[in-house]
Amino acid sequence: MGTTTAGAARQAEVKDGPGAPPPRAGQDEQKRVKRSKMGVQNAAGWLFSTPFLVLFTVFMAFPIVATLLMSFTDFGLRNVTRPWEANFVGFDNYVQLFGDEKFLKSLFNTAYFVVVGVPLTIAVGLVVAVLLNNGIDRARTFFRVGFYAPVVTTIVAVAVVWRFVLDPSDGLVAGLFSEVGLTAPDFLGSEALAMPSMIAMAVWRNVGTVMVLFIAGLQAIPTEVREAARLDGAGMWQEFRGITVPLLRPTLLYATVITTIGYLNVFEEPFVMTQGGPSDSTLTVSLNMYREGFNFFHMGYASAMAYVLFVVIMGITVLQLRLLKDNTK
Repeated sequence: MGTTTAGAARQAEVKDGPGAPPPRAGQDEQKRVKRSKMGVQNAAGWLFSTPFLVLFTVFMAFPIVATLLMSFTDFGLRNVTRPWEANFVGFDNYVQLFGDEKFLKSLFNTAYFVVVGVPLTIAVGLVVAVLLNNGIDRARTFFRVGFYAPVVTTIVAVAVVWRFVLDPSDGLVAGLFSEVGLTAPDFLGSEALAMPSMIAMAVWRNVGTVMVLFIAGLQAIPTEVREAARLDGAGMWQEFRGITVPLLRPTLLYATVITTIGYLNVFEEPFVMTQGGPSDSTLTVSLNMYREGFNFFHMGYASAMAYVLFVVIMGITVLQLRLLKDNTK
């Protein structure tokens, strides 16, 4: 017992003696080496991120900030070379917007395009996804590629093709009408039919994106859940309503949000197909913004229009996330 105590005392003297290493020296050294490695990794990360950061700053961050500042000025063509001479007008551009009948008309048209187009796109995309996932066994890949092909086609090319298809004199639809002895309506020249025609084209083009999202969501649903429902006597409609739709709500949320954002920014369709006509019946906010900024060079006014659209998009997106996210838990 005494020998053991004496040995422990001598070991303590060696550890605490003059030549002993300072307490926690090993741990401090490990921390220093770890910090050094983290510093090298951080430096490498910033180095590889530099090209993106430069491009983002020049082509994204700077224009966003500049546009916000321009929205509070009367920036016009004369200020392109002398931007410092633009006059600060405060919120006058924003106040003027909501007294501008053309802007209010474009806001209504955009809302019409979204309110009708988004539910149609989501509904058709869901039906097609269910059919391709369960109902069609032969040539399934062919149909998937066929439905998705318009998505990867340039929107300008799609709009040009649709404009010729709907041409009232020489278009494909006019030919079909003439075969049965009828005269085709002027789809793009009628105030009542121009916007529905553009919505039909937009739905046809964007169904592929929604379809792919829903197919991925359908394949993630466990087969055991479906089998249990069938054993309980659930029919196809009951299975779809009680199992498929509830389990697809996260996918439904994502598809609805991205489709709504895209439709709120609709520009190419009216620009190529109708130029906003007839009588501004297809004039959207994005097209109106383009005209004010690049046709009339009211760049400060167009910038204010852009930020109003941004606030609308952000508000609708937040609302959709709140309403649909509660149901995904």
